[in-house]
Amino acid sequence: MEMKTKKPPFNIPDQVPVVILDDVVIFPNIIMPLTFTEESDLKLINDTAVGSKIVGIFSRKMSKNGETVSDDIFPVGTAATILKLFRMPDESLRIIVQGMQRIKLEEMTQSVPYLVAKINVLENEYKQNLKTEALHKNIIETFKKIAQLNEAIPEEIVAAVMNIKEPAVLADFIASNLDIKQKDRQEILKEINIEKRLDDLSSIMGRELRLMEIGSKIEDQISDQFAKSQRKYYLRQQLKEIKKELGEDQDLPVEIIEYEEKINKAKLPNDAKEAAEKELDRLKNMNPASAEYTVSINYLDWMVSLPWQVSTKDTMDIKKAQQILNKDHYGLDDIKERIIEYLAIKKLNKTIKGPILCFAGPPGVGKTSLGQSIAKSLGRKFIRMSLGGMRDEAEIRGHRKTYVGAMPGRVIQNLKNVKSNNPVFMLDEVDKIGSDFRGDPASALLEVLDPAQNSTFSDHYIEVPFDLSNVMFITTANQLQPIPAPLRDRMEIIQLPGYINEEKVKIAQKYLIPRQIKENGLNPKDISFTISAIRKVIAEYTREAGVRNLERELGGICRKVARKFAEGNKKAVKVTKDKIEKYLGPIKHVSEVINRDDEVGVATGLAWTPVGGEVLFIESVMMPGTKGFILTGHLGDVMKESARAAMSYIRSKAGELNIDSRTINKNDIHIHVPAGATPKDGPSAGITIATSLASLLSKNPIKHDIAMTGEITLRGKVMPVGGIKEKVIAAKRAGIKSIVIPKQNVKDLDTIPDNIIKSLNIHPVEKIDDVWEIAFVGNKNTFSTK
Repeated sequence: MEMKTKKPPFNIPDQVPVVILDDVVIFPNIIMPLTFTEESDLKLINDTAVGSKIVGIFSRKMSKNGETVSDDIFPVGTAATILKLFRMPDESLRIIVQGMQRIKLEEMTQSVPYLVAKINVLENEYKQNLKTEALHKNIIETFKKIAQLNEAIPEEIVAAVMNIKEPAVLADFIASNLDIKQKDRQEILKEINIEKRLDDLSSIMGRELRLMEIGSKIEDQISDQFAKSQRKYYLRQQLKEIKKELGEDQDLPVEIIEYEEKINKAKLPNDAKEAAEKELDRLKNMNPASAEYTVSINYLDWMVSLPWQVSTKDTMDIKKAQQILNKDHYGLDDIKERIIEYLAIKKLNKTIKGPILCFAGPPGVGKTSLGQSIAKSLGRKFIRMSLGGMRDEAEIRGHRKTYVGAMPGRVIQNLKNVKSNNPVFMLDEVDKIGSDFRGDPASALLEVLDPAQNSTFSDHYIEVPFDLSNVMFITTANQLQPIPAPLRDRMEIIQLPGYINEEKVKIAQKYLIPRQIKENGLNPKDISFTISAIRKVIAEYTREAGVRNLERELGGICRKVARKFAEGNKKAVKVTKDKIEKYLGPIKHVSEVINRDDEVGVATGLAWTPVGGEVLFIESVMMPGTKGFILTGHLGDVMKESARAAMSYIRSKAGELNIDSRTINKNDIHIHVPAGATPKDGPSAGITIATSLASLLSKNPIKHDIAMTGEITLRGKVMPVGGIKEKVIAAKRAGIKSIVIPKQNVKDLDTIPDNIIKSLNIHPVEKIDDVWEIAFVGNKNTFSTK
């Protein structure tokens, strides 16, 4: 049928903004709320709300599998006016629109920032006759029957339908309130012949009524079956009570008798036993076919399986424990000493609670594997639980058992798996816990890791206290800053520094090489490494605080040798320094310190990072220009302020330092820190920047093998900084000979191994003049202001 058009009775323009909806069809005269979040839609609504307030609403077609077809829309839609607009807290817009009249989309005239289309308004074709009257009455009666079967249709809608006199309005109103397919709604919308529209709607409603009648019949059959099942259950309960009154024995199911025996054998604490017996009493009176029966069975399984009173016996041989720790790990004396102290006190005081330790250090230094060695030395079971990326509090505390699929948290789950209430429990990556709408796992850990509270830890699932005070909790972290302060306060923090090259050589000889030989199917007699070869791999193929990449490179060499053996070459291989490039390819890292010379304007600094200390270089140059002071190298605000403070100090002392201030004013000074892709920040580069600038302005070169760290003030004082231990180890690893540190940081040297301290010339300073006297070639104190 050809659709007729005419000038609209409403003031609908020839072009309107277009809103496309998924699976929603709006009819004329119908009021409906809509919510928008897309940027283009928000722009459209904001513009239209202050203009004509009229939009064209069209539906997007759906594919056979129920997904939207992005670019295909139905050509017939509805012109609607915006009645109200609400701005929501989440920046979305909620509007209330009222359909005005059917429209046909002719062509799109605009796509950016939102769609605008040329439209024609469609006119209804209506001729009153007996058929339309009959269809009108039939539709109302059918709708009343549908409403009786569908409780979701309120009585107010039925009353409204009965009072509608216009057939066109009736068809649109019912089509918008019936739960029918989008395709059927769209068929009603595009039909402008009222008689045909009523006829189509009558057919759709007839089909829906038949489906609902069939569904109602099926539901009645199910209800009858359920009623019979309930009747049998009540009769069984009455029979049980009659038998009890007569004193006759009751035949309990076998599984009920089994759970009674398990509860008696499990040695549950009083609270737990009372809760288990209460649940068992409920189970006795429960219909095995009910959903709650399975919930109770699962709960009792957990209660009788937990190690309430089961623990392993600690190894009290301190010398043996010391041997195990030394055998598995090189160095790490602080941690080993702390474990031996715990064993000694445990030997004297049997009731001591398990310590809460936190191993903090860069990746690859052995934090996680150390937990296994501690468990082995104590003779305890070992549990490792990764916290990285955890966001759900229920992972720690569990879910209430009334939830579908509920189970205890992972703390209780792991204790059940190891069947011991005093294992070594490692919580790995505690600094990488997240939080969202599901809760904050770090807050849930407060109770777990608090010795004063964890003796009565309450899991949401078991709902009775469980004693965690015998568990030795060990957490690991790369950095302490992300850990919430209350959680950090509950842990005894032990810092693990990175390894120096000499330590890595010994670790490779004692642990890494034997492990890689075994993992690659070789025998110790098949391959050997010279010390110089190991040193070359460490210095030129890895750059890390730990030894993870070192083991990976050594494994690469072993794999290549294993391949030769598999191909039939059985000759033993000796890996020397000269063969490393053959196995591992070109050198990956070159020591910048070794390859540098004494230069003007280039100073070596020390920095702290979450994965250990690092050596960085600060370069400065001067050239004619008017840009002034230029800073580059991805520097943070604090580091930029340190550079400005250093420059201000030198300019304020220009006369005393024999610097021509006109030289500074007429030239640009550019400071750059290489590795520009890496963010850098902090105040500890202050004296390094000042030394670089002083060298530049005096043309006096700086010793290339000296590194420094310290904050500078506008008065030229050198202030203390953090991370001294990591910085000194990084300097040693990079081949630095001398280090300048603030005098107030001397106390931090006590935490550094003696062999490292003795191999370096460490210069504590109080003023920047002292730094320059040490750092410049020939010890020329060109600028002394003393």
